[in-house]
Amino acid sequence: MTHASELLTRIRRDHLAAVEGAIELHGQTLSALADLVAATFRAQGRVFFCGNGGSACDAMHIAGEFVGRFVDDRAALPAIALSADSGILTAVGNDYSFEDIYARQIEALGHKGDVLIALSTSGRSPNILKALSVAKARGLHTALFTGEKGKESRSADLVIAVPSVITAHIQEAHMVMLHALATLVEAAPAE
Repeated sequence: MTHASELLTRIRRDHLAAVEGAIELHGQTLSALADLVAATFRAQGRVFFCGNGGSACDAMHIAGEFVGRFVDDRAALPAIALSADSGILTAVGNDYSFEDIYARQIEALGHKGDVLIALSTSGRSPNILKALSVAKARGLHTALFTGEKGKESRSADLVIAVPSVITAHIQEAHMVMLHALATLVEAAPAE
C-alpha cells in the first residue's frame, strides 16, 4: 500500500467514524431540533446560524438551503446566516469586539421563540458562547453543533457533539447533520 492510499484509508475511516458516531449519538436530538425548527417556521419565526471560519461558511450554506430549497420545491423559509454581512461583522468587531459580532445581531434581530443554531468545533469560541447566552436571555431556542471537546457544553438547549477531535471531520459531520436537518424540516407536516 502506498503512503497516499494509507492516508486516504485513514481519512475515510475517521470521516465515517465521525459521521456515523454523530448520527448514532445524536439522531434523536437532531429529530427534536428538526421538529423545533419546523414549528418555528410554521409560527412565522426565524432561524439564525453562526460559526467561525469554515463553520461560518457552513452556516451560510445551510441558511441558503432553507431560503432557497434543499430537495423539495417549497416556500422560502426565513433562515439567516449571521456570518454573511461583512459590514456588520467589521463594524461590530471594530467598534465593540470580535466577541460581539453575533450577539449584537441576535440583539437586533432575534425574537422570543426564534432559534439560534451555532457551529463551533471546539464548543469554546467566545463569540459563539456570547451569542448563545444573549439568545437564551432573549427567549430564543438554542442549539450547538460541536466536536468531542464541546460535548459537555451547557451553553445551548440542544448539543450535538461529533465524536472526533479532528476539525475537518467535525465539520464534515456537521454538514451531514445539517443536511439531514433540512431534509427532516422539509418532510415535516405543514399543519
